[in-house]
Amino acid sequence: MASASPRRQDLLDALGIKYKSVPAELDEHFFPGELPRKAAERVAREKAEAVARNFEHGLILAADTIVVCDGKVLGKPQDEDDAFLMLSHLSGKSHEVITAVCIKDIDQAESEVESEVTRVYFRSLSPMEIRTYISSGEAMDKAGAYGIQGLGSVFVERIDGCYFNVVGLPISRVYGMLARRGTNILRNE
Repeated sequence: MASASPRRQDLLDALGIKYKSVPAELDEHFFPGELPRKAAERVAREKAEAVARNFEHGLILAADTIVVCDGKVLGKPQDEDDAFLMLSHLSGKSHEVITAVCIKDIDQAESEVESEVTRVYFRSLSPMEIRTYISSGEAMDKAGAYGIQGLGSVFVERIDGCYFNVVGLPISRVYGMLARRGTNILRNE
């Protein structure tokens, strides 16, 4: 897996998937005018390609998650002030969480990229709630500055779509992609 994300690792561990975590070292930038979904797909592919260079065989799973609100892409906050601005922007609105997934089959020299979109609805947040949440430390390593699986869940009124996508890995989609490559995780092969 081309990721050091503890959340993605937890999801794969819960499924009993055997993997090695090798973070991709690359600049996750977006190009001017690039559509958010296409940008996430490109970054996921680049992560898979970067990690695949270290292996001769096997499958590489890479993902990239972004949050989009009012057309603005929100990645991981750079600092607490940035996290405050992001959460203030999300307050009382809906936004999209886009996770792009790339499976690179080194043996077949093929890559498959898909993405999942989930709409998340936030309740209105007070500045005090935002500051308290940020002080927990949970906001700092997550796209959009919140984690739906932790304290950030209190901000979410509802979602339309895949919960696991918001966590960082759309499990059902990953299952389908792996199954097409001959890996059936239900049999733990």
